[in-house]
Amino acid sequence: MKPRPTLEDVAGMAGVSTATVSRVLNQPERVRSETRSRVKAAVAHFDYTPHFGGRALASNRTNTVGAVIPTMENAIFARGLQALQESLAEEAVTLVVATANYDPAREADQIRTLLGRGVDGLVLIGEARDPSIYAMLERRGTPFVLVWSWRADCPWPCVGFDNRAAARAMARRVLELGHRQVAMIAGITRDNDRATARVEGVRDALREHGLNLNASRLIETPYNLEAGAAAARHLLAATPRPTVIVCGNDVIAAGALNAVRSLGLEAPADVSVTGFDDIDLALVLDPLLTTVHVPHRRMGEAAASLLLTPHMRNAEVRNVVFETTLVERGSLAPPRK
Repeated sequence: MKPRPTLEDVAGMAGVSTATVSRVLNQPERVRSETRSRVKAAVAHFDYTPHFGGRALASNRTNTVGAVIPTMENAIFARGLQALQESLAEEAVTLVVATANYDPAREADQIRTLLGRGVDGLVLIGEARDPSIYAMLERRGTPFVLVWSWRADCPWPCVGFDNRAAARAMARRVLELGHRQVAMIAGITRDNDRATARVEGVRDALREHGLNLNASRLIETPYNLEAGAAAARHLLAATPRPTVIVCGNDVIAAGALNAVRSLGLEAPADVSVTGFDDIDLALVLDPLLTTVHVPHRRMGEAAASLLLTPHMRNAEVRNVVFETTLVERGSLAPPRK
């Protein structure tokens, strides 16, 4: 096996000291452009990559941040992660991503694995998890930020939006248009504070009009097209048939629209459908999807900013809240008279 190139190899070819090579790799602005060019040419020649283990031992930092997300199977988290990665990369920090498949035990395992690899901080989705995880993070002094959910009295740093208020606003608009036969397809609420808050937001709006979200009108399902379609077919078989299906995210809503067509119905003439998240999928559906726009990129950027704040371990808890907006498109209309 060919021996791994060393810092000394790069320094020898570039005709500089190993300290200069380190400066080019870590603080290039402190090195003259001509010298930087020679060092970078030598780095490319050897395909040299720094050995971060020694640096981590010396500085007690690995310049990595871990993120544990529920899934990579849809685009819900993609924009936020991209913005997070870009913001961290500007400070030469690498993002390591793990998935938990909406499984609390798996998430806990992934968190422990990332901590074992020495990440300098963590980004976690939502607030609902075993208190022992928070206790472990605080014991270790590992900075972490919760994203995609927010509440004013959250005891941990969080960057997100009010899921309950956003869902309430959507349901209020549905009711303003005259809908009274309202059904909902939600995500699985167990161990998912975002899904739970969205159901509660819809309940809030219905209660304001003296209505309830009965058990027969609420289905919890995984966030995928097939599950959304199956749930919608079940709801649309009822009598009286719902005039609107409020969905917990855009992927479920896309499945619901597929089900509407498969039953020979039209949206929104026979039944309206709404989503939540405003991912790119919302713009390629027929009809275009009415949904809640979530500031994915801004959350990612703000989470990076919090984690990169010097001495975050000793800083006061900082919560960042963003507004959501209702985006009305073709899938929502008043019910047929």
